[in-house]
Amino acid sequence: MCQKKFLFENKIVDCNGKDDDQAFEVEDSSLVDKENEVVTVKFNKSQDPSKLQCRMYENKFPEVEDLVMVNVRQIAEVGAYVTLMEYNNIEGLILLSELSRRRIRSIQKLIRVGRNEVVVVLRVDKEKGYIDLSKRRVSAEDIQKCEDKFNKSKTVHSIMRFVAEKQNLDLEELYAAFCWPLYKKYGHAFDAFKLALTEPKKLFDFLPTNEILTEEVKRELLNSIKKRMTPQAIKIRADIECNCFGYEGIDAVKTALFAGEACSTAETVIKIKLVAPPLYVMTTSSLEKNSGIKCLEDAITIIEQTIKKLGGSLTVKMKPRAVSESDDLELAQLMAKVGRENAEVSADEEEEDEGDD
Repeated sequence: MCQKKFLFENKIVDCNGKDDDQAFEVEDSSLVDKENEVVTVKFNKSQDPSKLQCRMYENKFPEVEDLVMVNVRQIAEVGAYVTLMEYNNIEGLILLSELSRRRIRSIQKLIRVGRNEVVVVLRVDKEKGYIDLSKRRVSAEDIQKCEDKFNKSKTVHSIMRFVAEKQNLDLEELYAAFCWPLYKKYGHAFDAFKLALTEPKKLFDFLPTNEILTEEVKRELLNSIKKRMTPQAIKIRADIECNCFGYEGIDAVKTALFAGEACSTAETVIKIKLVAPPLYVMTTSSLEKNSGIKCLEDAITIIEQTIKKLGGSLTVKMKPRAVSESDDLELAQLMAKVGRENAEVSADEEEEDEGDD
């Protein structure tokens, strides 16, 4: 029997008793001695987890008054112990007095283990590694500002980590050679990555040539940036009921719906499908969520104005909003159900007609 082997302290050993952060798995065996259960292997250094651990910014510690994103790890009598997610999970402390401006009746209502929180840095002792933080001094505006920055940094970090792993590079060395200079030049590497979608040469033209940024690594970086940062169209949907019991009848409904579809633009094409009279679903796709919603809202206004002139009415059952794949699945299931019901009704009517004959 061939067991999995690991590299630990330059020796091939069984995985028993070894933590994941102390050993990394070797590739599949090329030679196996089944009798003695010995495996001859090739080592894959890219599986060393320590090479892929790095802070997001050049400074090893945040500065006083910096806003940082933390993850709550433990709640104690003195306060909450947290890890700073942008600084390779170094530890910090939110003192009990810095959790809230109000009197604390229940800590669990203010802060919970596992939750991410935006805090501000009060004190930093770089020698001892102590970082004191405050939650109560953070405003709603600060929270939004920090979340926006963190989401950008997280996107950048995922790209950097992916490339480092694929190219068997040390993540911190790749940051130093490529990413941290972008922070200095553009304010945030995310903005430089966005620029690279249209002007890729600007990403490297000011960087010195070095052994890290080879042509192969540059190509991998550009490919990863394009894959992960190219804008994806957002699906927008609205549900309406449109009917007319006047002389125009169904023709009035068709005229109104055609008027709504005519509100389409080159960027946002509106489609209207019948679910079951008088329910219709309106859909469009847009790179900008708000512009897509506005386009459907304008179309609904035109449909309502048109159908009212022709003696009908319109009711909005679901206002325009961004929808997910699960929403699309629910809609498809609903339309399939309606289709089956209509088929059953048609079959019943045919049987009645045959009976009358």
